[in-house]
Amino acid sequence: MTDNARPEKSPCGGFTLLEVIVAVSIIGIVLVAVFRMQSQTILMNQKARFYTLAPLLAQQALAKVSIRAEKGEISGSGDFGEELPGYAWQASGEDVESEALGEAAENLKQIDVTVSFNGDEMTYGFRTYRLMPEKG
Repeated sequence: MTDNARPEKSPCGGFTLLEVIVAVSIIGIVLVAVFRMQSQTILMNQKARFYTLAPLLAQQALAKVSIRAEKGEISGSGDFGEELPGYAWQASGEDVESEALGEAAENLKQIDVTVSFNGDEMTYGFRTYRLMPEKG
């Protein structure tokens, strides 16, 4: 009898080391992609919240500046209190000089309002022109 018989397979089947390494690497790649997607989703949510809220806050800041303008103060800055930590505003104003408007431009003011979150992490700004009442 020849001894060409194959050795019997072990009754305990299992995965080879190579199969385990490939499976673990695939799981690792998928987890990295999922965590990256999650962090991007959180960042997008923060930006969406800021750019939804910032115009309303800028309008509120402009109202404060308009009240100060009656006293002759066009510029100012501040925050939005404990309700909105990290949010701040800054406004600056200057006279508008226009030859085309002539005397009508005497009380016309250019007002720039900027709302920021966490310093300058995110900023929203706009410019408006207002006809301010005469001082007197």
